[in-house]
Amino acid sequence: MDLRQMEVVVAVAEEGGFTAAAQRLHVVQSAVSTTVRSLEKELGSKLFERTTHRVTLTPAGEAFVPAARTALRAADQARAAVDAVRGELRGRVTVGTMQGVWAGLHRALASLRAEHPGVVVNLRQAAVADIRQALREGTVDLAVVAFDRQQQRGLATRLLSREEMVLLASPERAFADDSLVTFAEVARLPFVDFTPGWAIRYAVDRAFRAALVERSHTFEVNDIVAASELVRHDLGVCIMPESIAARFPDLAARRFAQHAPGWKVMVARPRGEVPPAVAALLRHIT
Repeated sequence: MDLRQMEVVVAVAEEGGFTAAAQRLHVVQSAVSTTVRSLEKELGSKLFERTTHRVTLTPAGEAFVPAARTALRAADQARAAVDAVRGELRGRVTVGTMQGVWAGLHRALASLRAEHPGVVVNLRQAAVADIRQALREGTVDLAVVAFDRQQQRGLATRLLSREEMVLLASPERAFADDSLVTFAEVARLPFVDFTPGWAIRYAVDRAFRAALVERSHTFEVNDIVAASELVRHDLGVCIMPESIAARFPDLAARRFAQHAPGWKVMVARPRGEVPPAVAALLRHIT
């Protein structure tokens, strides 16, 4: 068994198929299939169940993949340690993030590239629930994300920013107050909501529950721009963090009279030793 075989198996598991894994590894699909079959023969156990429509891990595969990820990370850390002795920093960092979160991440990535051009950063955008799971599985090294208190458990976190959310509406939509709104008033309006699993959705749901107000959504979207377009055409109103709402200056933003939804943006990572490349990015982020 070698590291390349582990890398191939992990790629198939994460991409959900042999074709996608081959594209990720920049090899032909037959090479991926041959590597997996060879390793399965060596282990004496199938790692994947293959059908015409999907590829899933067997119980043996479920046990193998986390261990393979650990071995691959250890190999990366060993290479990075040698590079550090030579005064070079190399490696790969996978960063999880959400749509619209913290513009400072881009500046941190630019600073890292300027200081350490040998470090490769993979940026994965996903819902907050998926990012939390990826941190637990080790497929993401760190995340810039909005977690609530429960989602932070078991992770090392550092607060980057906190902000209130505002209601976005078409300028033509009339309100009782020109600048402030209440939860009861918003609940009567057609509402553009984000899908479950989004940090914004978590915060908005919590705020309405705390206000003892029930709401229903007219639209449910998984894209900030799509939400803004629905608001722009006066098909509904939407709640967004103030920094995201500011990207749409043609829309009217109103604050909540009290107990506005809010979120805390933080950098989160698994607890334990931090590889040099990850540590370098953390310095630029924080």
